This record gives sequence, structure tokens and C-alpha cells, in this order.
Amino acid sequence: MAKGTTGGPCVKCLVAFVATVIIVLAATNVWNPFPTVWDWVGRNQPLSEPDVVWQQRIGGTPKTVTITDTAVVVEERLAVEARSLASGVQLWRKKVDWAAVAGGGDSAVVAIGHLLVKGYEVLDPSSGAVRRRDDQAVAVWTYRNALLDVRCAGPRDCLLSAWAPRGTKPLWTTPLPGIGFVLFADNPELLGARPLTTRQVAVHAGGPELMPPLLGFPIDGRVHVVDTALGRTVQELQPDQHQRISVVGGRVLRTVATSEDGTCYFTVEAHDPANGQRVWRKAGVNLRTANGAGCVQRENPAGSQNVIVGVSPERRELVIDAYDGRTLWTGAEGEPLLAVDDRYALARGADGGSLKGYELGVRAQRWNRPVQPDANAALARYAAVVVERKPDRIIALDPRTGRELIRLNSSAKVLALGPGGMVIGEGREIGYVRFGAVPEQPGIPRPGPDGTAPVPGDTGPAPGDGGPGPDDAGPDGQPCDGPKEPSCPTRNGAPER
Repeated sequence: MAKGTTGGPCVKCLVAFVATVIIVLAATNVWNPFPTVWDWVGRNQPLSEPDVVWQQRIGGTPKTVTITDTAVVVEERLAVEARSLASGVQLWRKKVDWAAVAGGGDSAVVAIGHLLVKGYEVLDPSSGAVRRRDDQAVAVWTYRNALLDVRCAGPRDCLLSAWAPRGTKPLWTTPLPGIGFVLFADNPELLGARPLTTRQVAVHAGGPELMPPLLGFPIDGRVHVVDTALGRTVQELQPDQHQRISVVGGRVLRTVATSEDGTCYFTVEAHDPANGQRVWRKAGVNLRTANGAGCVQRENPAGSQNVIVGVSPERRELVIDAYDGRTLWTGAEGEPLLAVDDRYALARGADGGSLKGYELGVRAQRWNRPVQPDANAALARYAAVVVERKPDRIIALDPRTGRELIRLNSSAKVLALGPGGMVIGEGREIGYVRFGAVPEQPGIPRPGPDGTAPVPGDTGPAPGDGGPGPDDAGPDGQPCDGPKEPSCPTRNGAPER
């Protein structure tokens, strides 16, 4: 007798029937058990050891995470939500296609919008309340001291406007001849420096940066340079086939790459945007803007707001002040640069088992600590982050002294850093950890009585050695108005004129 022909029930038929009913109910949104089942399968596991202050499962995989004074703003693929920095409790959630944070501290706001739909809204990060609406802008850029938007009356008739993060009237407006089809939504790429970081730490983990003194807009094969202090376009440039134009540190950089003798030869020149005059020139420095045959340059140089990273003819890595061309740091032979910002640099020692911290403009290293040979590092405004594998470990350091702020056993990614702690995440789980005391570890100097790790022979930055002085800090305590720093913002967050 064949199987299934007995008088008993057909188990396979019953299972198929139940599965069909469940699929129909889920497809018609009547009842969907799959998220609940997935939550049960992937139930919460601690993100780190020691445990985080709080841990929450969010609605989707985070794209960006930003810490404000009281909230953690999480951008997902189809939504944005804010959670309490103290407890992780959800404060609000909205369905949107993109979101970006402008401002900092208690002046922060969240800009949100939808793809292919003009306009955006500016929200309070703690309450989600709408502070300002716009129904015409097609692109938005967010900075710590400003928010930029652009609106177009026609394909070649656009206006770029700057706003204080919580302002209700534009600080300035300047025309642009179109914006190109590649510019849309939030923070489209401009011709600046690309961050040098690691994939285990989010690119903008430190939050929005200060608005640069100059911005380079790529429009129809030309570069339009906007002075953000004056609020107007100061140059319109046409690069030739061998040139790459970048706008970094208040200068217009022209990188020329020519192919001869089977290799690429590079020359970098910096020009003053006000008069077009050349300010400095370096021959033989490779900014890694070309990465293929024919020396075609397709990449922005690596660096930060006011510095760029290059390789000397002797194959030593360099950090160069984009404003005046000074070499702020030169790596030793076999010493690769891992991370850089406007104040500090992190490099792996030539032995492969150490991490060195440098202050730009200071010749001697600030600190040196042992790390695993495959460790990576990043700089994110409030801390230097070291990520190790086998075993998985995340270590946050004071970038100037090397003092440990926190050490976690975790395989999570570092999503955001604030003045008091950081957000880590894995999948849909995110958690917050506070910076604090850590146990002594063999080979790591114990912090001194003032809370800083001792550095042999270090007496602090002398005048003119690159260390910021008390008069070189803006309202948020960050350095500004130095030879490689942007102009200090005013107290209301608007750039100085």
C-alpha cells in the first residue's frame, strides 16, 4: 500500500496548509509572526563585557547614529528614531528616507526628508517636534555650526542657503548654476577630504564637523568654490584631464598626475581662492587620488577638514597642512598612518605590535601602547578608538595622552561618540557605555594624579609647537582660528564674517 493512503491524517498536507495560511495572512498584513519569531531566535545578548549602561533593539539596522546632549538619534533605512541618552527609552520615531543631524549639544537638530520629494523638516532631537519646514530644497548638508540647503527654479538656476541649526532665516544665500543629478537628499559628496578611518568605527562617529571655510561643488564637469564666510561663489574652475581639484583647509588644491616611464608622477599645488595665486607647491607627493592604469584621478585625498595625507617619494606617509603646505607629521619607514584629524595622528609602529599617538606639529610622539598586529584605529573628535580582534576588544583613549577612557570585550561596531561615552551596535542591537575608570593593564602606564597618562619628557605643548592655546577654542571648546583650523563660530552658531 502506498504511503499516505491509510485512514490517518496526512501530516505533510496539514503542514503545507498551515504554512500557506500563515504566508497569506502575512502578505495581507492581517497577522505576521515572522518578526516575533526572529526576535525570539535572535534574543538579546549583552553587547560587551563589562555590560553597557543600556541596550535596546531598534526597528532596523542603523545607517548613522549621533549623540546629542540628551538623545541618541538613529537613522535607519526607512525611518529615524531618537532614544534617551540616559536610559535608551524611545522618545519618538518617524518614517523617512533620510535623516541627518546638524548642530551640537543643546543646539542640535535633526533634518529629515524623503527621496525624490522636495523639501525637508527640522526636528528637535529630544521631542521630535517640528521647528522648521521647507518645501523646495532638493539637497541638505549638515554641520556642527550650520545647515546648508539648495533649491532650484530650473536646471541651471539654483540657490544655496546657509542657516544656523536652529535659525529661522538664512544667514546668506548665493546662486549656483544647477547642482547636477548626483546631488540629492542629505550630505551629497563634495570635493573635500575623505576621512581616514576603519570600518569597525562609523565614518562620522564623532558627529557633524564644523562647516569648512570653502566648499567645492562639482557641477557639469566644473568646480564651483563657495566661500562660507562671505556667503558667495568665489571661483569657477575647469580641471583638465590630468587634474583633480579638491577644496580643503581654505585652499583650492590642484593635483596633477602624469604617466611617464611606466609610473605616475604627481604635483600638488594650493591656490588662494580670493586671487587665484599659488600659495604652495609640492612635487612628488602622492595623495592617492589615482588608483589605476593611466593615472586617472577618481578619489578625493584622504585627510580631515584642514589637513591632507600623502606619500613622499621616499614612501613615507605625510600629513600636510592644506592651508600653508607645512608638513605636520612624517612617518618613519614602515610606519603606516591609521587615522588623522586636525589635531592628532595615529600610526602603527614599524614592529607591527604598537600604536603611536602624535599631536600634529609636535615632533615627538605623545604616547605609545602595545596592540595586536591586526588592530585598527580611528579618531572621532572625543576619543581615539582602537579595535582589536581575537579576542574582540574596543578601547577608547584620550588622543593626546593615550589614557584609557573605556575598555570593552566586544565584537560590536562603534557607531557614535560623545563627550561622556559611546554607542556601540551589532545588527539591530545598540547600547551605550560611559567613559570611566579602567583597571590597570600590564605594559600600559598608570594614569597620573591629574588623570593623564605620563609621557616621558612631556611638559605640554610649548608656544608655537602646534598645541592650541586658551584663545584658540570656540564656544564648544574645540580649537579654531589657528594656522590649520577654521574660523571660530560666534555664540549663536553662525560662522564669523
